[in-house]
Amino acid sequence: MPRRIILDCDPGHDDAIAILLAHGSPEVELVAVTTVAGNAGIENVTRNALSVARIAGITGVPFARGAARPLVRGAEYAPDIHGDSGLDGPVLPEPVLEPDPRGAVQLIIDTVMASEPGEITLVPTGALTNIALAARLEPRIVPRVREVVLMGGGVHVGNWNATSEFNIVIDPEAAHIVFNEPWPLTMVGLDVTHQALATPEVRERIAAVGTRPAAFVGELLDFFGATYLTSQGFTSPPVHDPVAVAYVIDPAVLQVVKAPLDVELSGTLTLGMTVADLRRPAPPDCTTQVSLGLDARRFWDLVVDALTRIGDPAA
Repeated sequence: MPRRIILDCDPGHDDAIAILLAHGSPEVELVAVTTVAGNAGIENVTRNALSVARIAGITGVPFARGAARPLVRGAEYAPDIHGDSGLDGPVLPEPVLEPDPRGAVQLIIDTVMASEPGEITLVPTGALTNIALAARLEPRIVPRVREVVLMGGGVHVGNWNATSEFNIVIDPEAAHIVFNEPWPLTMVGLDVTHQALATPEVRERIAAVGTRPAAFVGELLDFFGATYLTSQGFTSPPVHDPVAVAYVIDPAVLQVVKAPLDVELSGTLTLGMTVADLRRPAPPDCTTQVSLGLDARRFWDLVVDALTRIGDPAA
């Protein structure tokens, strides 16, 4: 049976690829897409998600607008990486789907509560605001969620500052809530996503698919690659968010290890740092694990296969 997932995202170039990967993979069923402010403001990222849905031919899946700002702090965006719209570069089609009127948090709660325990996996690839709000508003979802597989953090590296990754540091309080709930949680951080590089060979494989969604991914990577080269010096851009989806599809993509995880909330230089205790084997009751290695070829095989399966939906 396909793994049923809710993708909570802030599209974002790599979030857009994560949506395509989830939609095109028979191993998962995309049951909802929710948006959260992060790479850009909530109106932009929601419109971006709906435009990606049209490009991919996604129908019958609810999309819902979520939190417009972090729990405590002011909003921070990433225009130096994603442009002012959050998805600069490609010309996006007008959406045909309308956002679900319930909003992201209620949609998450309703979906989990209407499903069997252990049926829904949450895959957040942006700030964890919606997930934290859902867990606080309806605590009964926590034991019902199969697991949380999130893109965020890093054991040994940051990107928004020296110690902290963007998704975590823009709403560290939300991340702290999510990391400390007793559901199974896998952190897919920069340690592995910095290995998911869209190299020239990868770009050629995607172009060879020959469909409009594949061409769209090429346009995403044109813009994303240029901004990553300018802002962070990567000659090939790291494609973060699809790695979390790929782990749900095929756990062999990642090397993971059980470890207690937490989020720093008060450090002057380390706010939003994700701290993994790797000094000794994790205690038996540890519910968190961290990814440390990526099979990059296996990962890109999944992306190319998903794009192939999507085909060439009408614009």
